[in-house]
Amino acid sequence: MRRAGGITKRCECRGPDKKRLGTSCPDLKKKNHGKYEIHQELPVDKDGERRRFRRTGYTQVKDAEKDLNKIRAVLEVADEDDEEHAIQIGDLLAKVQSERAPIPDAAEVKRRLTGGMALDSDVTVGAWLDAWAAARKKKTKRRTSSGYESHIRVHLKPGLGRYRLDRLNIGHVQAFFDEIDDRNEVVAAENAARREQEARCKWGKNGRPSRAESERLAAEREKLAAMPPYRRITGPATKQRIRATLRAALNAAIRQQLITFNAAEWVELESGKRPKAKLWTDQHVEHWRRTGERPSPVMVWTPEQAGVFLDEAVESRFYAFYHLIMTRGLRRGEGVGQDWRHVDLDAGLITPSRALNVDNWEVFEDDLKTEESASTIALDSLNIAILRQHRVRQLEERDAWNRYAAAERAKGKDVRDWEDTGKVFVDVDGTWLHPEKVSEEFRRLYKRAGLPPVSLRDCRHVAGTLVHAGGGDIHAVKKTLRHSTIQLTSDTYTEFLEEVDREIAEKAAALVPRARRSPEADRPAA
Repeated sequence: MRRAGGITKRCECRGPDKKRLGTSCPDLKKKNHGKYEIHQELPVDKDGERRRFRRTGYTQVKDAEKDLNKIRAVLEVADEDDEEHAIQIGDLLAKVQSERAPIPDAAEVKRRLTGGMALDSDVTVGAWLDAWAAARKKKTKRRTSSGYESHIRVHLKPGLGRYRLDRLNIGHVQAFFDEIDDRNEVVAAENAARREQEARCKWGKNGRPSRAESERLAAEREKLAAMPPYRRITGPATKQRIRATLRAALNAAIRQQLITFNAAEWVELESGKRPKAKLWTDQHVEHWRRTGERPSPVMVWTPEQAGVFLDEAVESRFYAFYHLIMTRGLRRGEGVGQDWRHVDLDAGLITPSRALNVDNWEVFEDDLKTEESASTIALDSLNIAILRQHRVRQLEERDAWNRYAAAERAKGKDVRDWEDTGKVFVDVDGTWLHPEKVSEEFRRLYKRAGLPPVSLRDCRHVAGTLVHAGGGDIHAVKKTLRHSTIQLTSDTYTEFLEEVDREIAEKAAALVPRARRSPEADRPAA
């Protein structure tokens, strides 16, 4: 139904009575005098009251015609006999008029009506991300949900949360990631400046510094105290995960017909490929000692360095844990979550079954990372012997704790007996072992041994290099580490033991029969 409406010309001139002349101004016939106004009858409101859309200020009649046609297209979205939709459209246009907002697109209005959505929705990206994360929490693993929440809290809401969900575009998202890159440059520069300032604060000579030197050092340390602390940059892999969170949330909004386009799909980011594992060769160690820089985010000890660590850890109550990770490649959570009932020392087999993970320092039991993670692993004779010794030690700790608990209860204190959780690695009272405890002990031991830094997670890579050094190919490494795909294994393990690869090269070259040897082969070594 076509409702009354049109375009008029009016001005702000006032007559002798100080009232605006509007459309009765005699100068309106002049070309550049006055402004155009559009007016359009709207559907009645829910109380049956009539209403009109008015907007003025157009200097060109063609601009006024364009907006009037857009309003009429929106009005035609509702069927003539659909009073409810007509009222909703009238409410929308009334709000557009009062807020001086852009006139909506008719196709968007129709899509929202068809989907049963509010036409005047002003849901922000931040509000939608919170709602989406809360809904996903019931369907995903706890650590996955925590990852979503962290991305939203730390990055997405501060950077994009203010935008309306239905107006988020590629430019907004691209600018958001560009800001992360800019911030990374600032953080890197501040970290470098702090590292240089720390060097100026050290007294590298023998003996006590002079008074003047002590005053200089004190002044340098004051400068250091005023500098920003070390901060981590947001690397390529993290940015890819942040985008994955945003993309998943926007896809959910599309499924609910809140939006029709996923802006996160089209932003340009640098590759977030898994970093290559590098060995702590003598050259890398020397560079690290001199500059404090790690050659790669993922560093792996050589077999000799792993041996130094295990020698240092042999008296630790976590020695069996570290040995198992370094030689058989269990993840930290799998190790502390391992049950004795899935360890067969007679057959020399171990099957990871559950993992203990951490969320805001709270420990919780969860399924393993992938189906492949639950594959059975063979145990060598040394691991079997070490685990048998560990079992004996655990039972001795149980008896010692129970004696202690009985003595404490005799004093009136509430101390429980040793708790039998069935785990291979437990705390002194038998309860679940907090994963961070083994990490803290690990850092303490490798620092005491004078070794270059690796994370406990990186010790899993030691197992991969040992399998290769023992003659295993990339498939053997995949099977030991229980990767989901061979591509994941090959992407991570591209740098292996140099001496092993050199030996393989020599054996390969020796397989080729030669009637004559090259002059270089007969030339004596320099």
